[in-house]
Amino acid sequence: MLKLIGGLLVVVAGGLAGWQVSRSYAGRPVELRQFISALQLLETEITYAATPLPEALSGVAEQVGVPAASFFRQVAAELGAHRGCSAREAWHGALEVYSRRSALGPGDLSILRGLGNNLGMSDREDQNKHLRLAAEQLKTAMAIAEEAAAKNVKMWNYMGLLGGLVIVLALY
Repeated sequence: MLKLIGGLLVVVAGGLAGWQVSRSYAGRPVELRQFISALQLLETEITYAATPLPEALSGVAEQVGVPAASFFRQVAAELGAHRGCSAREAWHGALEVYSRRSALGPGDLSILRGLGNNLGMSDREDQNKHLRLAAEQLKTAMAIAEEAAAKNVKMWNYMGLLGGLVIVLALY
């Protein structure tokens, strides 16, 4: 009876490990889509409404989905706290915290880091260009992420379960 329970636990653990990997593949396109939408909203707030950056970031946080909203909320809070940090420092600090629990890859984070270097440093037209460029780069990354998700989500789900079964069979 203990062998059966142990074997079942190994299969479940393998399935959960596979599910965790597949979840990151499935989550990346969702997060990229949210960031693209958020950057378009931010562009509108900055370019057409001439909203100050902390308010624009707060407004964006209210309009986008959960993973990306926490990032924009943190940047807005840091800028609104009047601690003397620049938009670049607030952006990079929030990105550092966000990246730990995000499904975004190093290339995606690099695009966002590059945008943070230019945010709040120039006039509206220049910021508009940087926001559009970052959105286009993220759209390219999203297409690649969707393709990878289509290939890898099912594979990792099955690999986790089958890996657990192979371990159980090898042990017995």
